Amino acid sequence: MSGLLELTEANWDEMVLGASTPILIDCWAPWCIPCRRVTPIVEDLAASLAGRLTVGTLNADEAPRITARYEVLSLPTLLLFAGGEPVARVVGVPKPDTLRALIEPHLDGD
Repeated sequence: MSGLLELTEANWDEMVLGASTPILIDCWAPWCIPCRRVTPIVEDLAASLAGRLTVGTLNADEAPRITARYEVLSLPTLLLFAGGEPVARVVGVPKPDTLRALIEPHLDGD
């Protein structure tokens, strides 16, 4: 998952809750086949919205406290945080345009 911020339980508070820009988190696991379809979608968003959106990945198997706290019950799950708070959630593999439309209202400087 090149170009994406690797999130862990150790850096979650700093990187997500303290983020200065909205952050999209791709919750995935190595065994999750549909998760592999999400990777290019979030990589494209990271590139096209660089500077306005941070994009990170969270291995759900390695972060059980975070997945429990935010009730991530299925993979893949995408969480959007703005101002340190969750503002949107997508479960499953979204269409790129649908995901972008969900994110754009939370971005500064259109």
